[in-house]
Amino acid sequence: MRRLVPALLALALAATACGSERPVTATIESRTLTVFAAASLTESFGTLGKRFEAGNSGVTVKFSFEGSSALVQKLTQGARADVFASADQANMDKATKGEVIDGQPSVFATNRLAIAVGKGNPTGIKGLADLAKDGLTVVVCAPQVPCGAAAKKVQQASGVTLKPASEEQDVKSVLAKVRSGDADAGLVYVTDATSDAAQVDKVDFPESAGAVNSYPIAVVKDAPQADLARRFREFVLSAEGKQELAKAGFGAP
Repeated sequence: MRRLVPALLALALAATACGSERPVTATIESRTLTVFAAASLTESFGTLGKRFEAGNSGVTVKFSFEGSSALVQKLTQGARADVFASADQANMDKATKGEVIDGQPSVFATNRLAIAVGKGNPTGIKGLADLAKDGLTVVVCAPQVPCGAAAKKVQQASGVTLKPASEEQDVKSVLAKVRSGDADAGLVYVTDATSDAAQVDKVDFPESAGAVNSYPIAVVKDAPQADLARRFREFVLSAEGKQELAKAGFGAP
């Protein structure tokens, strides 16, 4: 019996030691990257956001898609965000002047207008001049919104004067009215008409070449996730980012 005691004690100690060796699990920090982006970037940035999350463990990308002018106003009034992507240079300049941007913005894409009409183009619209015909309900973006500024520019250059039934705060609202049948036609971006091709038809017009919008992106000053913001900015500017944007119909910078 005396000989068994040391042996039993040794086995008990070994079992205790083995039981204490638990696998060490690394804790991944959860972080949220907040991106303020123009409404026309909804589909393309949505895809890029998922890819960015997949390549950065524990990161969630939270988007706020609105008209660029509304986003600038929010930033200058103190809204917290990490990245700002505008649908034109003018609104990015406002953000820079308002001292809410960190560093120099970079242009990552371009876009131009197209006419969105109902499926099958029931009113037979062939170009910009047709939108001035009596009896048509046409919608555009408000002048302070990039797509509205572009619409105003093409009208001035072409001599075509539109009488819109409404001026919307972002391009998606214009598209929604055409899609629902509340409007016969609307001036939207090529990318928006392309993304909604199942429900609307797109009519290109040559005058749109005179109002091409540049899309700049920048890190927001005092961004809560400044390092992630810089990485997301570089990801959008990368070959993979440009490929996704081109797939959505955006032009090269």
